Amino acid sequence: MEDILIKDRIQQLKDVESTDMWIDENFQKKLSQVDGTTAFERPIAEMHSIAELASHLIEWRREVLSRLKGNPRGLEMSDAANWRTNDDLRQRGWENLLQDFHAIQQDIISFLEGKDDSFLHTVYPHADSSFPHDYNYLVTGLIHHDMYHLGQMGITIKFLKMQHLDI
Repeated sequence: MEDILIKDRIQQLKDVESTDMWIDENFQKKLSQVDGTTAFERPIAEMHSIAELASHLIEWRREVLSRLKGNPRGLEMSDAANWRTNDDLRQRGWENLLQDFHAIQQDIISFLEGKDDSFLHTVYPHADSSFPHDYNYLVTGLIHHDMYHLGQMGITIKFLKMQHLDI
């Protein structure tokens, strides 16, 4: 079986996590720029903290992995878990969030490493009939989602640096 496409998707997941990409950014670089205090700060009231963004990504990575395993849709945009509060996240702790953040990405990569391209072309069985899609759509969407929020983290960190000239 072909494995060109799945290897590409796996590499993209690795790239956004910790590899040197053309954009010269990844989550490892971004997340190392905050600590257990600044991670929970909102530099502007309407802007999400780094911890909120990391938690949001964890939840959607878990959701995508669950769907890749053939489970029905679980997380909804309106669910409280989609955007947990900083108060809730502080109780969880920054180090635990970081550990979960990296672990779920590795779980997705490990799951996909056991598949080939035919898996990606398999129709997701629980897709709404008005919008049928395959597993490749889910993985590609996850990569796009990660890149979007990587950029958002970059902006948040720039604002934090303006407030804290020492980070």
